[in-house]
Amino acid sequence: MDNTALLDQINTAIEKILETGQSYKIGSRSLTRADLGELKTWKKQVENEIASGDASNIDGAYVAYFDGR
Repeated sequence: MDNTALLDQINTAIEKILETGQSYKIGSRSLTRADLGELKTWKKQVENEIASGDASNIDGAYVAYFDGR
């Protein structure tokens, strides 16, 4: 996934939290979304990587290559 697509997903996650809240509960089930503060930090990192043109080192992210075996 390229950084632009990743940034889109982060922005979508942030929007969902802002629209519907950090967590909610229906009956006995509950859902807690990703931490808003962490998403904002990650967003800033990705934006900096895009601006610098270097996508090789984003803290907390791992890159995996699968060769289809």
